[in-house]
Formats: sequence, C-alpha cells, structure tokens
Amino acid sequence: MALLLLVGFVAGVITAVSPCVLPVLPIVLAGGAVGGRRRPYAIIAGLVASFTVFTLTATALLSALGLPQDLLRNIAIVLLFVAAASLIVPRIGMLIEVPLSRLSRRRGGELGGGFLLGASLGLVFVPCAGPVLATVSVLAAQHRIGVGTVFLTLFYALGAGMVLLLVAIGGQRVTRRLRAGTRWFRPALGLVMAAAATAVVFNLDQTLQTDLGSYTSALQRRTEQSAYATRHLAQLHGGGGLSKPGSSKQPNAGLRDYGTAPDFREISDWLNTPRDRPLSISRLRGKVVLVDFWTYSCINCLRTLPHLRAWYAAYRRDGFTIVGVHTPEFAFEHVLSNVRDAVHRLGVDWPVALDNNYSTWTAYSNQYWPADYLVDKTGRIRGAHFGEGGYAKTEAEIRSLLGITGASAPAVDKTPIEATTPETYLGPDRLDAELYAGSPVVKGKAAEYKLAAAVQPDSISYGGRWTLSGQMALAGAGARLELHFHARDVYVVLGGRGRVTTLLNGSPLGAISVNSDRLYAVFHSSEPRDALLELRFSPGIEAFSFTFG
Repeated sequence: MALLLLVGFVAGVITAVSPCVLPVLPIVLAGGAVGGRRRPYAIIAGLVASFTVFTLTATALLSALGLPQDLLRNIAIVLLFVAAASLIVPRIGMLIEVPLSRLSRRRGGELGGGFLLGASLGLVFVPCAGPVLATVSVLAAQHRIGVGTVFLTLFYALGAGMVLLLVAIGGQRVTRRLRAGTRWFRPALGLVMAAAATAVVFNLDQTLQTDLGSYTSALQRRTEQSAYATRHLAQLHGGGGLSKPGSSKQPNAGLRDYGTAPDFREISDWLNTPRDRPLSISRLRGKVVLVDFWTYSCINCLRTLPHLRAWYAAYRRDGFTIVGVHTPEFAFEHVLSNVRDAVHRLGVDWPVALDNNYSTWTAYSNQYWPADYLVDKTGRIRGAHFGEGGYAKTEAEIRSLLGITGASAPAVDKTPIEATTPETYLGPDRLDAELYAGSPVVKGKAAEYKLAAAVQPDSISYGGRWTLSGQMALAGAGARLELHFHARDVYVVLGGRGRVTTLLNGSPLGAISVNSDRLYAVFHSSEPRDALLELRFSPGIEAFSFTFG
C-alpha cells in the first residue's frame, strides 16, 4: 500500500503541472501574495482538506440532504468572488476579517481567511482525471470508502498541494519586491482573482485542457498507468472479475474454470422476474446462466439479441436462463421507464437487472458492451466472450454445460467482418478530437459552428447552432452535422422530439421522426459504402452517438 500511496502522490504532482491547474493558479498567486509568510500554507491546507473530504463525501452528503449536486461548487465560486471583492474594496475586506479572526490567533484573521480561500479552491479544483482519481471517484460514488481510499485521496491532494504551495511561496516573494507599498497592488490582485473565478464559472479549465493538449500523458503512463498501479488500483476497487483458469476437476473438462461467479450487486430494479423480485447466483444454482452485460442503445448489444432469443427459446426448458445486466452508458439509460419500454420493444423476455451504480459491472471487472459470462449449475464461471461474434462457440459451451449432444442450428451471424467506422460519440466528454473537423468546440454553452470544407474518413463536423455538454450535443437553429462513414448500416442515438432530415452525398435520403430517447436507423445497404452523410436537425433534438454495422 505504501508504494501505491507514493503513486498517488506523484499523480497529484503531475496533475498540478497539467493544463487543468491553470484556472486556479492566479487565485493561488493572488491569495498568497497578500498577508504574512504563513498565508500560503493556510491556503494549501484548506485546499488539501476540502478536496480530500468533499471528493469522498460530497455526493453522499448532498444526496442524503436532498440538495443539488453542484451546490457546494456554487457556494465556493461565490466565496472566491467575495475574496476578490475584499481585495478590491478595502471596506469589504475589513468586514470579512472580523469573524475570520476567530479562526486564527493572528490579527485580522490571516490564517482563517487563507484556509477558507483554500477550502473554496478545493471545491472548484477539477484535476485531469487519471486512473488514481478515477478509482477514487468510482469508490466514492459507490459509497465504498475505506482507509486505503482515504489515504490515497489525501496523498493525491498532498502531491498537487505541494506544487501549488511552491507556486504560492514563489509568487509571494516576487510580489513583495514589486508592490513596494503601492495602492493599486491589492485591487489589481483582486481583479486577477475575479477573472480567474469567472473562468471557473464558464469551465474554461476544460477549454484550456483541450487547446493545450495532454502534455503529461507520458508521465502518467510511467506512474499511475504502470502495471503495478493498475494491479493495485484494481485490488482497491474490490471487484471480483475473472480469475485465472483453475485446475480443479469439474464436469465438462474442456471448459475453463474461472472461479465462483460474483453475485448481482446493488441492483436498483429488476424486470421480467416474478413480481419484479431480485435474483441471485445462489438462487439460480442448478441452472446454466448466461450473464449478459448490455445497454439498450448499443447497436453491438442489439445485434446479439437474436442469438440470445434463440438460445433462450431453445434451451430454457433444459435448465438454461439469461440474466441481462443493464449497465447504462448515457444518462437517459438510468431511467427505469426507458429501460422497461426498450425491453418490451426489443422482445427481451429474460430477467433484466438495472445496474445503475455499476456495482455488478465492477464485481465482474467488466469493461465491455456487450459481454457474456457463462455460469454452470454450481455457480462457477466456465466461459466468457466480449463483443459481438463467437456465437457458435458460446452455444456449444451452453449445450456442453446442459449435457445436450448433437448438432444445433445457430442463428445467422450478422457481425460485420469488414472494417467499419468505429462508434462515434458526439458529446464533448467523449468526442475524439482527432476525428473532429470544423469550428473549435465550445463546451457547456450555445455556439455557432461552421462545417469543415472537407470531412475526412471516419470524421464528423458540426454546422449551425449547437450546445455541446457532457455526453450530448443539443441542436439549435440551423443545426447540421456531417459524417464521413464506411459501413453497411448507420445508426444514431437521439433524444427529445422533432425531425431529422438526412442526405447521402448531397442527395435526399429520408427523414427521422424523433419521439423518444433511443437508437434510430439512418442508412442501410447490402454492401459496405464509403459516403458523406448529412443530418439536419430541428431545434431541441439531443444527439449522443453513431454506431455502424
């Protein structure tokens, strides 16, 4: 564990020299430049304390109180503006220092004010998320906070804080030589702090990270993405996952034995079970179970459904069942009614578990949609397959575990065998910068976009007015999108209500009537096509991703 804490500390240091730290640097410099020698230490102590505490507890705390998840961040931003105002207007500064003096033995509340400023920074500081911070975030979201998680978060914060402390001390020494008692110095620092706080409001940290690129990637690969860190972070997760095949004597010796199957964990709802009651691996003993991880807007998952239906119909009476673990990829896939409608529309008759917190996903250490784990009658995993294809092998394994002999008649395998355009995400959180052409992406607010003069293969471009945020692109006035694809079939995940007009190589193709959040078919061909697809959106439609077949 000690070495993993060192990895966490170094990951924090790398974060503090990455583009993500730029928006808070002016505040650290301005805040440390006023006051005595100990003020920078108070600021960084506040930052480390608040970042550690609220990274681990904010979600659970706000949920328990029924408060918005962004409340603490908004309060922190207000405090940053108040601190800036206290430097610009001396009268405000004096009024604030009176109550803060109780937090410190020093006159004027210097340390108390510094700590409060740092605590505010800890709530708005958004580091570039690597494996260490990702592990901490997942564990916090799942309320699985142990001693190891607390110390890893603390060491990560200390690594970042150490660099920022050096910046604050260095800045303080430089500014002491510059100010020389001038009256404009404090107001100037206040304006700098206010400008930085404004940048935080408009998420300019994300814009800066995009524009400057990830120049710390090589450092991350050598530290928190190393084999040691990956292995020990996985242990901290506590996920079961597939173990190495064992050598214990089992029936069907031709199949591997990966150990006991993890149970279904923290399932929010069940569908297609008697009275929607929960199932468990132990209750399913005596049956052969296919645990299928899927999500209803994933075209790769949808293409597996004919095979799952065929197996469920053919072998259900022989003691075979399927449990579909629905682990959402997009926000709308968390909604029970949406999943229920999709299950009915897609003809999914087997039990479905809603894994909204990724708890069962984590227990299996899963990383794929779709993914299938084959569990024998004793509750042990005897086979696994990730992605599409391999249906004949999976069916042969099912028949072997059921003790069925003879030839089977598998469903036609429609998995694409030729190269196609990869799945393409449209929201800025997952938009591949290398496959995007056109106007610079503006995150979180409406902006006008101009289509690129030429869209390269497998690339996209926006035109008209769009609001790009999170995993979604929201169409505004004159919204258009061009996609250069290579595939037989094109699908798009859309939400809201409205109409999408489609053109292929400039010729009208058809129109899509959007009335719910789901996957829509855009184009079909018996042979692979390399073409330019244009979509014209009515305002208010939400676009999430393209998939191809």
